[in-house]
Amino acid sequence: MSNQKYVELLKLGVREWNKWREANPETRANLNGADFFRADLSGANFKGIHLKEVEIREANLSGADLSDANLRDANLRGTNLSGASLFEAYLRKADLRGAYLRGADLRNANLSGADLSGANLDGVNLNGANLRNTRLRGVDLRDANLSGVNLSGAHLARSILKNADLSDAYSIVSSSESAWRDRVYLSEADLSGANLSRAKLRDARIGLANLNKANINGADLSGSDLSGSDLSGANLNGANLSGADLTKSKLVDTTLLRTDLSGCNIFGVSVWNIETDENTKQENLVITKKNESIITVDNLEVAQFIYLMLNNQKIRDVINTITSKVVLILGRFTPERKTVLDAIREELRNNNFTPVLFDFDKPDDRNFIETVSTLAHMARFVIADFTDPKIVLQEAQCIIPNIAIPFVPIFLSGSGFEPVTLYDLRKGRTTVLDTFCYNDTEHLLENLNQMIIRPAESLAGKLNERNPLK
Repeated sequence: MSNQKYVELLKLGVREWNKWREANPETRANLNGADFFRADLSGANFKGIHLKEVEIREANLSGADLSDANLRDANLRGTNLSGASLFEAYLRKADLRGAYLRGADLRNANLSGADLSGANLDGVNLNGANLRNTRLRGVDLRDANLSGVNLSGAHLARSILKNADLSDAYSIVSSSESAWRDRVYLSEADLSGANLSRAKLRDARIGLANLNKANINGADLSGSDLSGSDLSGANLNGANLSGADLTKSKLVDTTLLRTDLSGCNIFGVSVWNIETDENTKQENLVITKKNESIITVDNLEVAQFIYLMLNNQKIRDVINTITSKVVLILGRFTPERKTVLDAIREELRNNNFTPVLFDFDKPDDRNFIETVSTLAHMARFVIADFTDPKIVLQEAQCIIPNIAIPFVPIFLSGSGFEPVTLYDLRKGRTTVLDTFCYNDTEHLLENLNQMIIRPAESLAGKLNERNPLK
């Protein structure tokens, strides 16, 4: 049957066409170059049909079977292909701009060089597809299956890939001068919640992308540009990011167990509450701008601190304040004794100190002792109210034997006796000053400078002479 006869047969309607296809399943009809502009071909059976350079712009092909069809250079611009089967279809250099492909089956399809700009690919199955040099800029691929796809040279900038599956996706980057053509472009893409586990996207361009809570476990992103990207809550366990550009990226609650970060540029990176282990490689992290003399460190969390110390006088002033002006106040300040707390704070401020209060509302918290110890290491001296000794003793037992810092116990007269444990802790140690017993808030204020601040300051000076690095 000639090409025109196939066209005439199809014009009789999809029902007649499908009936003929059912009777002639082995016939690979030739519809190359045919014009079906805005035609309703929904549900049509085009399996294995030749549709090269066909004009199907703005047509309705919803639910059609185009599996194994040859659609090279076909014009499918604005066409409705929702729910269509394009399994193993040949769509090289096809025009699919603005096409509606929601829920379509594009498994193992060859879309190399095709243009899908502005297409809706929500929930599409592209498992194993060839997307080499495919234009997918700004497309909607949320929840799509792109596992195992070839993304060499694919342009996915500003695309929506939220919760998409890109596991085992890859790009083949050569070592030649034209290697940039093979890099996948995902800059400014929304990859939040996406699965990129085991993806091999070396030298990818993923700058300013949203990778919040993405699964990047075991992926190879070495040499990639991730500058300005949000990696908060992302799983990068076992990932290879060696030599990657993480400039101004966000690493908050990010998991980095066994991650290779060696040689990364981390200038301006935001690092908070990351999880690393002994197998996380953090060697030679560059903390300076690309046009500055290179300074490297071997720890992400230390990196931003070192850079701030080098380049910010205010930060250096803050460090000096912490080591010379902070006073840690320990105790349980119930509402009826709030005036005591305010009095100590205000008097310390009047004496140019920075009071830090630790009110023991939640003494059972698992990080409680660790927090107290950290604050004590930063303080000039400690004031501990033993009026309620059960609360403070645990912290005193942590600080006094382990930290060389003046420790000043205070005690409300008539509230009982000084704990025996404090007496034992004082034995053989010069860091614990005499307990000051106060009758009321007024009495405490009158004597705070003479009986607490001056002795503590004098002892702090002596301790610093012995240990100038404290």
